[in-house]
Amino acid sequence: MAEILSVIELGNSILRQRSRPVGDLHHRRIQTLVDNLMATLSNTNGVGIAAPQVAQSERLFIVASRPNPRYPNAPEMEPTVMINPRILAHSEQVVKGWEGCLSVPGIRGLVPRYQAIEVEYIGRDGSQHRQELTDFVARIFQHELDHLNGIVFLDRVESTLDLISEKEFQAQMAQTNS
Repeated sequence: MAEILSVIELGNSILRQRSRPVGDLHHRRIQTLVDNLMATLSNTNGVGIAAPQVAQSERLFIVASRPNPRYPNAPEMEPTVMINPRILAHSEQVVKGWEGCLSVPGIRGLVPRYQAIEVEYIGRDGSQHRQELTDFVARIFQHELDHLNGIVFLDRVESTLDLISEKEFQAQMAQTNS
């Protein structure tokens, strides 16, 4: 049975380390980590989670865009396990969008990200994947990939004027959606 793991927060040194590549993805430890990440993500209203966020320095994350209280306008997609992911190409267009992070609670930031990316990763079953991601899903991928490289979204914010509290963000979203 999957376990809900504790999400570490900014200040924990693991969040600032480059994660090691996953070798044997069929190893029970890795498959259990994937199950636990899925359970943890489902429990937290996140749209993505990376192994370093649960204190595991492995190059894997889950992208799981879906509408929820933290991201009410998120598109729906099946949760996707991405092992040893990388960006192969990206658009020239960079778009700013609001991001939050389970490891940086209480703060949102307006973060510039590539609007479209071509990515490659290994799926949970060992199959190789190559696809183009756009808009919000591309943003999630880039955010999670940053975690594997020891970067948090605050490092990408261009100005402290682009930061807002989670409470104020939710209040503004409620006004916009009403």
